[in-house]
Amino acid sequence: MNNLANAWRNARKGKIKKDYVIEFEKNIRQNLLELRRSLLIMNYSPKPLVSFILRDPKTRKISKSAFIDRIVHHALVRVIEPVFDKTFICDSCANRKGKGNLFALKRFDKFKRKVTNNLHSEGFCLKADIRHYFDSIDHGVLLRVVRKKITDEKVIWLIEQILDNLPIGKLGGGERLLQRVCLLGI
Repeated sequence: MNNLANAWRNARKGKIKKDYVIEFEKNIRQNLLELRRSLLIMNYSPKPLVSFILRDPKTRKISKSAFIDRIVHHALVRVIEPVFDKTFICDSCANRKGKGNLFALKRFDKFKRKVTNNLHSEGFCLKADIRHYFDSIDHGVLLRVVRKKITDEKVIWLIEQILDNLPIGKLGGGERLLQRVCLLGI
């Protein structure tokens, strides 16, 4: 229950005035208890993802999970993050505590100065993005990799539930958790 309460606090950050958060919090204790029960008896089923197009700064398809499912995502990450985080290189910055944009910029500046002899010579930087990367990940392969580190079958079951989630009107899903898992470096 403590994990769910902490996950709820994380999921609501920056969204406390959203209707769906206000609605969930009208009966917060009961909602969290029901969520806990559905997870314990393993009948939790995520709501379908809602997909939309975002054009900021580039056009991307976003699949948004329901608020209650985002609470589950945060709770799951709180369980699996410590297992994977210690295996990452120092310069892996995405979705890591203490490794935000400022850390990444400082590391980039350090390497830029090293490569350019403190800005006295020319250096090059490659910026790249893999189009539809998260959509192309084979869930079976991902689960085999996750199983090497996570042996608790209930955690694996939950990951499978989330990966099998479908956007409304689509054949595949689980993009938000898949993205978080991949950004964790799995």
